[in-house]
Amino acid sequence: MLRTLTEKLTTALNGVTGRGRITDENIRDTVREIRMALLEADVALPVAKAFVERVRSRALGEEVARSLNPGQSFVKIVHDELVVVLGGEGSEIARQANPTVVMLVGLQGAGKTTTAAKLGNKLAGKRRDDVLLVSTDVHRPAAREQLATLSGELELDCFDSSSEDPVIIATEALGAAREKKYRWLIVDTAGRLHVDEEMMAEAKAVYAAVEPHETLFIVDTMSGQDAVNSARSFHETLKLTGVIATKADGDARGGAILSVREITGLPIKALGTGEQTDALEIFDPQRMASRILGMGDVVGLVEQVQAKVDQQAAEKVAAKVKRGRRLDLEDFRAQLEQIRNLGGLDELLDKIPGVDAAAAAKSGMDEVQIRRQIGIINSMTPAERRRPELINGSRKRRIAAGSGLAIQDVNRVLKQHKQLAKTMKQVAKGGMERFMGRIQASRGPGQGGRRR
Repeated sequence: MLRTLTEKLTTALNGVTGRGRITDENIRDTVREIRMALLEADVALPVAKAFVERVRSRALGEEVARSLNPGQSFVKIVHDELVVVLGGEGSEIARQANPTVVMLVGLQGAGKTTTAAKLGNKLAGKRRDDVLLVSTDVHRPAAREQLATLSGELELDCFDSSSEDPVIIATEALGAAREKKYRWLIVDTAGRLHVDEEMMAEAKAVYAAVEPHETLFIVDTMSGQDAVNSARSFHETLKLTGVIATKADGDARGGAILSVREITGLPIKALGTGEQTDALEIFDPQRMASRILGMGDVVGLVEQVQAKVDQQAAEKVAAKVKRGRRLDLEDFRAQLEQIRNLGGLDELLDKIPGVDAAAAAKSGMDEVQIRRQIGIINSMTPAERRRPELINGSRKRRIAAGSGLAIQDVNRVLKQHKQLAKTMKQVAKGGMERFMGRIQASRGPGQGGRRR
C-alpha cells in the first residue's frame, strides 16, 4: 500500500536515522527530500509545504537537539505530523438511528457500487439481516444489477424497485428499511466522469429524500488531485461527513489520501484494500502513518488474522506437523486459501515492521498468483494431491492443460510445496526457536530487516 511514497520517505529519513548528532544542514537536506517525496506522490502543494514547514520548525527547535537519540526523535516528528495530516483521531461510521442511512457519492469509476457492498458486509458482521442496500443509479447500464449480485454473494438484502426515478427509489427503500426495522440503509448513487450540474442536482434530490446520517465521498486514490478537487465540489453542494478511499492496494502514489483531509477537513472513514468483498479497512491515522513510514501495523495484522483465518484448519495442519507427518498438496492448498483470505502475502508484509516494501512487492504471492496456484492443485487428482511423487512428465502436461497454465508453473508449485513440507519438518524436529535461530544465522549479523 502506497509503496512509492513509503520508499521515498524512508530513503529520505535514512540520512538521519541512527545518528547520534544531527546538524541544521542534515535537517534542511532531509526536509527537502521529504518535500520532493510528497510532491512526487501527488500531494497537493499547499499540503506538502505546510507539512514540511511544521516538521522543519519542530526539528530545528530544542525537541531534537535535547534528545538522546536525535534521529529517532526526527522520525517521530515526521510520524506525528503525518498523523495530523491524516486526521489525528479516527472517525468511525457509527449507528445513529434505525435505520442509520449512509449515502455514497462520487465520480463514475471510483468504486461506489463495490464499496457499498463492502461497507454493507463490514457493518453487518454476523447479523446479515441488519443491512439493506439500494442503488439509485439509473444511468449506468446494469449498475443496479451489479449491486444486487454483490449483495446476493454476501447474503445481504438489496432493495428492488420498478421505478426509474432515483428519488422514488431512495424513498421507497427508506420506507422498507423502516418497516422491516433494518439497522442500516446504504444508498448507492449515480456518478459521472466529471462533476456536472445534472449529477449534483440528482444527488441533492436523493439527499433531501433520505436525509442521510452519513454522506461519504468515494475517492479513487489513483486519480490524484482531481479526486481532491471533486471532493471539494461535492462538499460545497452536499453536507459530506467523510471519505472512503478506494484502490489503496494498487499503484496509487498516495497524494489523495494525504491531501483530502487537509484540504476539505473531512475525515477518512475507511480504505478499500483489494478486490475481495471483505477488503475494506476502518481508517486509523496512527496506523496509516506507521505503515507509510515502513513501521508496519502489528495491531492491524493481528486483527486481520483473527478475523479471517480458519482456526480449525490451522490447528489441523499444526497437529499434522507436530505428529511428524508430511504435508501434502491438500494442506498446501489450504494454506494458499488462508493467505488469499488475508489479501495475499503482500498485504501481510505491508503490516510487518521492518519489511522492505520493494521486497514485498516482489514476493509473487498476490491474488492472481495464488489463484493460479490453487487452480493447478485443483487440476490434480485426489491421489496426486495426497502423493505428489506420482506426478511425472505426462501428468504434469495434463495438469498444465487442465489449469490453462504452463508446465513450468506446475513445476513451480511442486517446488514450493516441497520447500514448505521441508520447512515444516524442520520445525517439527528442532522446535520453532531453533529453526528461527538458523534463519537468523543464515542472514548474517544486522540483516534482520532495515532499521527505521
